[in-house]
Amino acid sequence: GTAVRRFLGPLLCLLALRLPAGSGAAGPGLDVASYRERVRAMFYHAYEHYLESAFPYDELRPLTCDGQDTWGSFSLTLIDALDTLLILGNVSEFQRVVSVLQEGVDFDIDVNASVFETNIRVVGGLLSAHLLSRKAGLEVEAGWPCSGPLLRMAEEAARKLLPAFQTPTGMPYGTVNLLHGVNPGETPVTCTAGIGTFIVEFATLSHLTGDPVFEDVARKALKALWKNRSDIGLVGNHIDVITAKWVAQDAGIGAGVDSYFEYLVKGAILLQDKELMSMFLEYNKAIKNYTKFDDWYLWVQMYKGTVSMPVFQSLEAYWPGLQSLIGDVDNAMRTFLNYYTVWKQFGGLPEFYNIPQGYTVDKREGYPLRPELIESAMYLYRATRDPTLLELGRDAVESIEKISKVDCGFATIKDLRDHRLDNRMESFFLAETIKYLYLLFDPDNFIHNDGSDFDVVVTPYGECVLNAGGYIFNTEAHPIDPAALHCCRKRKEEQWEVEDLMREFYSRKKTKKFTLKRAPDHGEGKNAKDSKDASSEKAGEKRNSKKSSHSLLSCPSQSFNSKLAVLGQVFLDNT
Repeated sequence: GTAVRRFLGPLLCLLALRLPAGSGAAGPGLDVASYRERVRAMFYHAYEHYLESAFPYDELRPLTCDGQDTWGSFSLTLIDALDTLLILGNVSEFQRVVSVLQEGVDFDIDVNASVFETNIRVVGGLLSAHLLSRKAGLEVEAGWPCSGPLLRMAEEAARKLLPAFQTPTGMPYGTVNLLHGVNPGETPVTCTAGIGTFIVEFATLSHLTGDPVFEDVARKALKALWKNRSDIGLVGNHIDVITAKWVAQDAGIGAGVDSYFEYLVKGAILLQDKELMSMFLEYNKAIKNYTKFDDWYLWVQMYKGTVSMPVFQSLEAYWPGLQSLIGDVDNAMRTFLNYYTVWKQFGGLPEFYNIPQGYTVDKREGYPLRPELIESAMYLYRATRDPTLLELGRDAVESIEKISKVDCGFATIKDLRDHRLDNRMESFFLAETIKYLYLLFDPDNFIHNDGSDFDVVVTPYGECVLNAGGYIFNTEAHPIDPAALHCCRKRKEEQWEVEDLMREFYSRKKTKKFTLKRAPDHGEGKNAKDSKDASSEKAGEKRNSKKSSHSLLSCPSQSFNSKLAVLGQVFLDNT
C-alpha cells in the first residue's frame, strides 16, 4: 500500500508538468518554434492528401494517391486525426469533421474487425473528441459531458465489441463481426495486449454513460491475465481465451504484450486505483529480474526466464515513457538512450533489432512511422527538460521528411537499409507520431496545462471542473480528461449515501413498513461499491446478456508483427 501511494502521488504532477513560456529553446542551434511549424506542415501534407485522395476509406495509399479500408470501414484516419486537429489549434476543421462523422459513420456493417484496434482507434478517438468538443467551440447538449452525439457513437462502437468478452475466462476474442458477433470457428487465441487494453476507454464510457458493463468486462479481462501469470510473475504473448492456456510463451514488454502494462499504469492514474498500480509494480519487478540486461529488455520464456529472443522491437520504445509516469526517470533515460542509438544508426527504428549483432532482423527491417520513441521523448522532456530529447524530435522530423515524404503524403518505410517505401500511411501517423512530435515542440499547448486554467461546467449532476490538465493518453494517443469521469455520478452517489443512512435509521427504529427502493443504476464508480447489492449486479448481467446479439472482434494480427516463438519457431518465412 505504501509503495502504491508513493507512486500515485507524483503521477498526475508528472503528467501535468508545464514548462515556463519560452523554455522550449533548449540547446543551441535547435529552433523549437521552427520545428513545431515543420511538424504542423507535415500534418497538413498528410491530412489534406487523405481528404483529397482517400476519404471515405480508412487509410491513404500515398504511392498511388488512393485509399483503402484496413481495420473496418470507418474513415479511420479521420477519427484518428480529429483530436490532433484541435491540438494544432484548428477549431473550424475539428467542427467540420465532427459533423461529417455524425452523418457518415455506421457501425452496423458486415465487417470483421479487430476488437483491440476498434477500441483504441475508434472508441478512443470518439471519446477524446467528445470530451474536447466544448473546448473546440461546438455547441454541446445540456447534459454534456454525460451525453452527446460523439459519446453515443463511442458507446455504439463499444457495444459492438461486447460479444467478444462472453467467454468462460472473461478474456475477449480478438476479432468480431460488427453485424453478427463472434464468427463461428473464430480462433480463441488472442494476444495479451488484445485482452488487457480496454480499461482506459471502457471505464471512461462507464463513468460517462452510467452503464457499468464496459468497465466490468475490462476489469474482468485484466484480472484474468493477472490470475494466469507464471510462478515467476510473467505473462506470455498469446493465450487461449477459452481454456486460459498460454499458446505463445514469450514474455517481454513489446509486440503482443505492450499496452497491457501501459493500461495498468494509465488505468491506475485515471481511476486512482491502487490495485491496478500494485499489479503493475509486481510485473515491473519480474520484468527487471528476468528480461532486463544492460538497460535493454529481451524476450524470455515465461515459466523459466531463459532468453528466447535477444531482440529489441520498435514497439518497446513506449517503455521509457511509461517508466517516467511511475517516477522512474533515471532508468527511463538510460533505456531511452539505448533506443536512440538504434534510431541514429538507421534514421528510424526497425521493427526488430538484434541486440548482440547490432543490426536488423531478416524481414523486420521496416519502419511504419511509429510513434513510440517520440512518445517517450515527450514524456521524458516534460519530466527532465533534457535537450537530448528535443534532438530526437529534430532527427525524427528530418528523417521522416527525407525518407518518407512523397507527393501524396508520407509512406511507410519498407526497409531502413535502402529506404524502399510501402504504399501505406497508417492512421496512427496522424493520431500519434505527429501529435507527440508537436507536443514535444509545443511546451505551452493546452494538453500540458498544470491546473492553473480550467473550465467549470454545469451538468445535471452538479458543477464539475474540466480541461485542468493531467490528460491520460490512450495507446493511440487520444487524450482523456480524468476529471470528466467525476462529472456524471456525484449526485447518484450522494443519493445512495442518503438512502443508506435512511435505511439504517429506519431499521434501528424497527419500522419495516418503510422500504426504500434504490434508483435505477445510472452511476458506477469505485466509491459506490459498498452501496451496491446483488440486485444491481444482476441488472448488469441482464444488460450484458441483452447486448449478446451484438458482434465482437478479436486480437490484432498485424502483418508487421512477428509470430513470436511457438515451439521454438521464432521467425516464420510466411509472415
